[in-house]
Amino acid sequence: MGGQRQNQQYDNRGGRGGRGGRRFGWRDDKPQRNRDPSVTVKADWTIIEEIDFARLAKLNLEPSEGEELENYGFLYYYDRSYDKQPGAKTSERKLNVLERAAYNVTTSSDPVIQELAEKDEGTIFATDNILSILMCATKSVYSWDLVITKRGDKLFIDKRDGASIDMVTVNENATDAPLEISEGNKDSMNSPGALMMEATHINNVFPLQVVQESKTSVLNMTNPHPFYNEEEETDPPASKAYRYRRFDLSLSQDDEPLNLVLRTELDAVVKNSINGEDQFLTIKALNEFDNKAQGAGGALDWRTKLASQRGAVLATEMKNNSFKLARWTVQSILAKADTMKLG
Repeated sequence: MGGQRQNQQYDNRGGRGGRGGRRFGWRDDKPQRNRDPSVTVKADWTIIEEIDFARLAKLNLEPSEGEELENYGFLYYYDRSYDKQPGAKTSERKLNVLERAAYNVTTSSDPVIQELAEKDEGTIFATDNILSILMCATKSVYSWDLVITKRGDKLFIDKRDGASIDMVTVNENATDAPLEISEGNKDSMNSPGALMMEATHINNVFPLQVVQESKTSVLNMTNPHPFYNEEEETDPPASKAYRYRRFDLSLSQDDEPLNLVLRTELDAVVKNSINGEDQFLTIKALNEFDNKAQGAGGALDWRTKLASQRGAVLATEMKNNSFKLARWTVQSILAKADTMKLG
């Protein structure tokens, strides 16, 4: 790095110290935070396997490209007006709450996955929401748990009802993450639970307002929506496509195939301006809270900096929310999306 200052060394956490001196800001300087468990571990439970993050981080598997078995649902076309002058005053929009029927069905309750399992299309079954948390586990800080059920020779990886993995976290990876109420945080609005509720709500409604809902501006998949029942629902369905994809996880060509079947999701479609082809999108939203509050992680004031320092705003978000952004990226790759839009 150019311009190195004499007699100063910097560690990767921003601490400063001389050779052999104490490195401030290093792991041992901060007291350990006690996180609430996502599920109560009972005394009579048996540990089958324990994998520490250091070992997990070294694991690597490059599976096959993946193939599409089925696709369901429909997608509305993305409203390109949201791409104009990001950060400028003219591009600000109010968040609209649109009532649309949206679903987050766990693996073993999915009728399409049940059908694919009966046809022996795979050995392991999961959803992109569930698999992404496993793939990015080494970045996670808050507790989470999964339910794995074995039926015959097949494994189903499920989430619990109302599980924490459905929630969008805020500044989970910040050096000084938001404090729980139990840790003495008097600002309940900026506690982890309240921030999660807000971020989850934003990510549920934001993708609905950035598409053009029209009977002529829609791309229908091969099969109808797998979860929407017109007779029971009062709200119209949200723009969503489900791709059921299969990956062979066997270690060599000589091994018996170990197929993972995955339900992945897409939020919208857009015409490529060059060749006119349809490109698939996943749509997510980052959200700001008080940049002076505890847990803000050095975030810039978006209202004054978003237009001129978009890169710096995103870099800070990537640092403070590395788990959340890694999960979103993995979900987009698993779904074979062409683009991920961040609001």
